[in-house]
Amino acid sequence: MSDDVLLDAAKKCVLAVGVRRTTLAEIARTAKVSRMTVYRRFPDVRSVLATLMTREFGGLLQGAAEPGAEPANFRERLVHSSAAAVAALSGDPLFRTLLDLDPELVLPYIVERLGKTQRFAEGVILHLLKSGHDDGSIRKGDLAAQARTLLLLIQSFAFSLRPATADVDENHLMTEFTQVLDAALRP
Repeated sequence: MSDDVLLDAAKKCVLAVGVRRTTLAEIARTAKVSRMTVYRRFPDVRSVLATLMTREFGGLLQGAAEPGAEPANFRERLVHSSAAAVAALSGDPLFRTLLDLDPELVLPYIVERLGKTQRFAEGVILHLLKSGHDDGSIRKGDLAAQARTLLLLIQSFAFSLRPATADVDENHLMTEFTQVLDAALRP
């Protein structure tokens, strides 16, 4: 049995009751395996859920980084993939459930430390920035600082898009987002 079976079961549980109310026993029951089977792969429910979040959100970000149409340059690709990442995350049922039912679990990743998914996203941003420096479409600057700045901007939009669009049209807001990114990156 692959870990994906257990992670898929964990996802079903989280979508049904939230992160805090998901138990190892419920994951095992949903996967139709014994608790010991789950324990052999993961030491506790927290590690199952951390692996699930990394898999799910990393996959969304990977998909957002792949260009649909061929971009004119790396600045365009970075702007497009950033908007795609915001849309993918903010529209994802697992991400929404996490923010709606267990928002306090997200707080450490905003104010205390960066998680694996954030580090992954920053690596993608860093690669696109470097490529944009090389092709001349992105202004030169400290790569680490530019990547971290973009990460913080992108994640703030992903976390806040739903309340931000309660009284502002989402398409207009995302147009402004892409214009801000493009203007900030232009040489």
